[in-house]
Amino acid sequence: MKKKIIGRLNEYERLNKCMREDTAQLVLVYGRRRVGKTFLINHYFKNSFDFKLTGAYNKSKADQLQSFVSELNRKTNGKNKAPVDWTEAFELLRGYIDSKATKDKIIVFFDEMPWMDTHKSGFLSAFEFFWNDYGSAIDNLVFIVCGSSTSWLVDNIEHNKGGLFNRHTCKIFLNPFTLCETEEYLRKKGIKWSRYDIAECYMIMGGIPYYLSLLDKEMSYLQNIDYLFFRKNAELRDEFDHLYNTLFTHGDNYIAVVEELSKKRIGLSRSEISESTGLANNGALSKIIKNLVDSGFVRENQFLGKVKKDALYQLADYYSCFYFHYLKDHKGRDEHYWSNTLDAQSRKIWAGITFEQVCKDHIGQIKKKIGISGILSEQYSWFTKGNKKLGTAGAQVDLLIDRRDRVVNLCEMKFYGNEFVIDNDEDLRIRNRIEVFRRETKTKKAIQIIYVTTYGVKENLYSSIVQKQVTLNDLFEKNDI
Repeated sequence: MKKKIIGRLNEYERLNKCMREDTAQLVLVYGRRRVGKTFLINHYFKNSFDFKLTGAYNKSKADQLQSFVSELNRKTNGKNKAPVDWTEAFELLRGYIDSKATKDKIIVFFDEMPWMDTHKSGFLSAFEFFWNDYGSAIDNLVFIVCGSSTSWLVDNIEHNKGGLFNRHTCKIFLNPFTLCETEEYLRKKGIKWSRYDIAECYMIMGGIPYYLSLLDKEMSYLQNIDYLFFRKNAELRDEFDHLYNTLFTHGDNYIAVVEELSKKRIGLSRSEISESTGLANNGALSKIIKNLVDSGFVRENQFLGKVKKDALYQLADYYSCFYFHYLKDHKGRDEHYWSNTLDAQSRKIWAGITFEQVCKDHIGQIKKKIGISGILSEQYSWFTKGNKKLGTAGAQVDLLIDRRDRVVNLCEMKFYGNEFVIDNDEDLRIRNRIEVFRRETKTKKAIQIIYVTTYGVKENLYSSIVQKQVTLNDLFEKNDI
């Protein structure tokens, strides 16, 4: 029995299904860099592969081919010379697989495959020919393709318009850990923090296993953040540029987009992204946005009552958000900055904004808590600017749940150190929001106010406006839907 792994149960079942099939399997595994793709595959197969090749970032075709033949020679005790091109390399791999002469599964793992496809290398066409002419007919072959460059895998394998069209048999997109999985992972490391501290840590690192692996159980949450982000030469201080430039060609354009998104809480439309970055509003920008969405760095928020082209794009990667708020252009900050600004108002504002992202990433838990898991529903953002001439007020809803049972949930998300108190001003703000929303959308559905808070809403004269409550503990529940 395999050693227990945190989360990844669905991914394990998909791999189990592939291993039970009696035909050749081409498996795509992709997701954000540092999310644990290689760990998942290594763990599932117990680091036992018939052939494994790992692409090297920014290395030449000759270097990649040398790595290929070195691995082949280790497996065969051979003395093959480096192939002249990828066509010859795949011919060698074909001969090696034929030599296995076994009915057992033959496992081939190409990790970071996008990095093998260097400029004018001919890699993709050689792989297409290998799979179509040979690999797809070997019933016991399981070929795993993995990479952090989601855009490359989507364009060249999943949505390939040539020889690989519709050839993959399984695709696994690896998501970051949830709050529940993050807590389980930290406990396994011997880290015993409050859920409030875990949630704040999540707002910085997200559920990225590599980042979480750097946490030290001998330090508090605050000390860990200072050590990993603010001390001189800290491990995660300079992660940002490496992260984007290793994933995307012309990484500067991607960074320009996410930087502008980091400045706008509710997000930007495509035209607004073009205007703020100076990038032409054309197919190239569409591609950048799509790649960022596919990779999980940006969230596409549908706008209630609008068509898809009017979607708002919101920076959803926690590390990137933290970088723009606290690391970029702040090289001289105190090495104990995070510990020394615990009660700073700017910290509270950042936490409140970022908590909204946490809620959106745990929408299943919210639906479960308010009892609508079995009801068809969609999530949206909504706002209106109002009109001074007409004397109408503006309003904004960062998360609303539009339900088939003719109910709309308007969600308020508050990250506080204790119970949230609704006072007269807050009560008036919410009532105005309801009025404006009903007037502008002309909805006939019932409107319910949901508060998602750390420790609940304090009962008082105004708390009855809240129909349903979700607390931080609820967000830590496993998502069963």
